[in-house]
Amino acid sequence: METLEVYHVTTKSIAGYVIFNNEKEYLRMKQLLQYYQVENPPARFSYFLARQKGKKELINDKDQGQEKLNRIIAYCLMPTHIHLVLQQLKKSGISIYMNRVLNSYTRYFNAKHHRKGPLWTGRFKRVLVETDEQLIHLTRYIHLNPVTAYLVDKPELWQFSSYHEYLTGEPMKEKVCEFKHFLEISPNEYREFVDDQISYQRELAAIKDLILE
Repeated sequence: METLEVYHVTTKSIAGYVIFNNEKEYLRMKQLLQYYQVENPPARFSYFLARQKGKKELINDKDQGQEKLNRIIAYCLMPTHIHLVLQQLKKSGISIYMNRVLNSYTRYFNAKHHRKGPLWTGRFKRVLVETDEQLIHLTRYIHLNPVTAYLVDKPELWQFSSYHEYLTGEPMKEKVCEFKHFLEISPNEYREFVDDQISYQRELAAIKDLILE
């Protein structure tokens, strides 16, 4: 693993409120994750989006020549929460980034659903990832979240995570993550590594729920 700090970052909605109701809302968050990576975005995303209307490439070369706050290693968007694995590249980069992303999505969601007030439960949480072994197991845990929650039977059936990026060795047009500097594993090996844990992770989730109750 590179020397710069890597964190597992999570944030949840208030009282389990569903914050992603359809593909369009998931896509909006994915775009925000990409857009606010740069240290000095040219404008609020809503203004940028308006200027890009009608263009084929929504997220274009806006970040050329700009330094990034963070590098996204993995992500998974769930109906009520978000998982991210971020490498912090700038001082306070994660805090700045998360505030921009979450505030922007809140404004979008509230306007769309005619609501007011906060959308997220307090401040996001983050935990330092200290080893390569922790990192690869963490990405598996994140990519299996939709399976653990019984939203899909296989992680590749969930459209709103970075798992598809991990399964292809070819550049992807809408790629969000940069993980090859961290994980030395082929797409086929990674698929086997993830599939091997599906049943066990579901059992762990069931036990955890029983304990919490």
